[in-house]
Amino acid sequence: MSTQEKQNYIKPRELKSFAKVLSKKYGLSDSDAEIFINNLIDANLSGVDTHGLTRLSIYLKRIKLGLINPKAEMTFQQTFPIAAVLDAGNGLGQIAGEKAVGKAIEMAKAYGLGAVGVKNSQHFGALGYYCSKAAKNEVICLAFTNAEPALPPWGSYEAYFGTNPIAMGVPVKNDVPVIIDLSTSIVARGKIISAAKQKTAIPEGWALDPEGNPTTDPDKALAGSVLTMAGPKGYALAMMADILSGVLSGSGFGRNVHSMYKDLKNPAEVGHFFLCINIEAFMPKEKFYERINKMKQEIKNSARRQGVEEIRIPGEKKANSRAERLKNGIPLDKDVLDELKTLAEENNIEWNLS
Repeated sequence: MSTQEKQNYIKPRELKSFAKVLSKKYGLSDSDAEIFINNLIDANLSGVDTHGLTRLSIYLKRIKLGLINPKAEMTFQQTFPIAAVLDAGNGLGQIAGEKAVGKAIEMAKAYGLGAVGVKNSQHFGALGYYCSKAAKNEVICLAFTNAEPALPPWGSYEAYFGTNPIAMGVPVKNDVPVIIDLSTSIVARGKIISAAKQKTAIPEGWALDPEGNPTTDPDKALAGSVLTMAGPKGYALAMMADILSGVLSGSGFGRNVHSMYKDLKNPAEVGHFFLCINIEAFMPKEKFYERINKMKQEIKNSARRQGVEEIRIPGEKKANSRAERLKNGIPLDKDVLDELKTLAEENNIEWNLS
């Protein structure tokens, strides 16, 4: 059976409506449920299915176990006009991320730069989502987060750093923003989680088992470690992201960040970091737009290697996925759909997704 035959295509509006009703059953306010579900649906629309509704059940499970506070009081501790720390109060990461990037944007517009660290948070979805919000507000955004241990320091096989993604959002006038969003692992750990759910092997060179041996078994990979991208360079970038997101923010770092899936006793202690830049602190906005468009066109017009039809700018693929899925629906694997159906039954919600 093909992958497409295993998937069901659901209208985004219907998915959002169902998931929002479901999340409110777990104590979220209407406004927080809107933010939370918008984040997950956006990941699916962008083609980043590993960070979309496939993760809804684990977030809700952790709320039910008291490991996430759906009504957390999130407070800013600001000591400088251009810098602040948000204590997320062990609330949902998506809510913390929304508040933090909003504050960073606000400070950047007022003072040229805005930096916000976040502590006591959770996994908060795709990092590029927040950079896109900044780009829509015509500011540049650099963003970082740490995660549960998955990557070994270079030369080790013991997981210490998370996949610790790094992202950047750049506004482009009348066009798709440039969105750079990359994991410091050789592959997103979510892809290994998906492979484990689907009971399919992973490619060689992705991961090590708990004894440090190369493996194609996703379960052994999840118990062991994922390799860093670009060898020691990926290790260095993972450390950089953890210093900003964990050490500097006052949150957990390294082994002090707890697994969302495997540790069902401790809060996650995830940290994030945002730096927003007001373009006009450096040059007139229109001049910047001319320059970034010139760069894009020069890249697009570069000589192509044989077999390459188009040179894409980071962010274009996700924009194309969004347009296609808004039109044709979001594809969901049967396993994800079954999880949602079970949650509907457990919470006495009418099941109308098929």
